[in-house]
Amino acid sequence: MDDLTLVALVAAAVIGLIASIMVLRRERQAAEATAGDVAAHSFAVATEGMKRCPSCGMGNLVSDRTCAACKKQLPA
Repeated sequence: MDDLTLVALVAAAVIGLIASIMVLRRERQAAEATAGDVAAHSFAVATEGMKRCPSCGMGNLVSDRTCAACKKQLPA
């Protein structure tokens, strides 16, 4: 392989690498830009069959007597 072919192959590899990095960066920026939109339109979590802790607000199972988060007594 002569020197000109080697230089051409290295240049093509560098150009391909730069193009790949630019595409990945653009995709990441687009994903980060829409990440806030997803949080603003999140779905509500069902709390059926749960009771809230009056101290910390944590959702606990109906059968729990103490809060899973703060360990305080839950109302009956």
